[in-house]
Amino acid sequence: MTQVVGILGGMGPAAGADFVRLFVQACTQQMRARGEPVRDQSFPEHWLAQVPVPDRTEALASAGQGAHQPLEPMLQALGRLAALGSRTVAIACNTAHAWHANLQERFPQVELLHMARETARHLAAQGATGVALMATEGTYLIRLYEQALAQEGLECHVPLPEERETITRGIFEGVKAGNMPLAEQCFSEVALRLAERHGPVTIIMGCTEVPLGLHGSAAVAGLDLVDPAQVLAAALARRAYGAHQPQ
Repeated sequence: MTQVVGILGGMGPAAGADFVRLFVQACTQQMRARGEPVRDQSFPEHWLAQVPVPDRTEALASAGQGAHQPLEPMLQALGRLAALGSRTVAIACNTAHAWHANLQERFPQVELLHMARETARHLAAQGATGVALMATEGTYLIRLYEQALAQEGLECHVPLPEERETITRGIFEGVKAGNMPLAEQCFSEVALRLAERHGPVTIIMGCTEVPLGLHGSAAVAGLDLVDPAQVLAAALARRAYGAHQPQ
């Protein structure tokens, strides 16, 4: 018996849609690991809420009321997912986890997975030593991954200010604008610099746009990259099939 799960997307829509692909892929792996045939009827009921949410990084950088702008549409979407029977929900956006505690508090009946914590546990289980982070300015601002990784005893290296600007350009002028060659150029440049400066580190692609821009890039073929969205999708699939403990 599977459980109904939900995905809170729209930040941006391409990342939300890609998260569904990752989730279906993770469900396929769950079925194979259980020795079950992969068939349409064995996939769990899952709902994707793609809602327009104000820019998370801009909200975090602003004072006063502006800092709460993304919360209301996310609350409304989470409410819809809960009403549809979702027992567990994944947020398909790293920076949006700044409001994770607020969302979880309002909907205690739903298990709201935490992308950074799932990723940190995954890396610790894999025996990672050095870690570097590519993310949005908002994610750096709230130290989302630094805190989660520290709880697992892992140190996190972050890009230099000018490298962060390059990542931001790749996100907004690249992926979100549909210019994938620019996105690949920006992201691969920073990833290579991080590897050159810090050695054989595991690079966290801590914005859901980054894997979209680096997918299939020959420039970073030799680097150890981890996609938190993929880790989160696997965690959601485990919950959908009734396994609550991280594997």
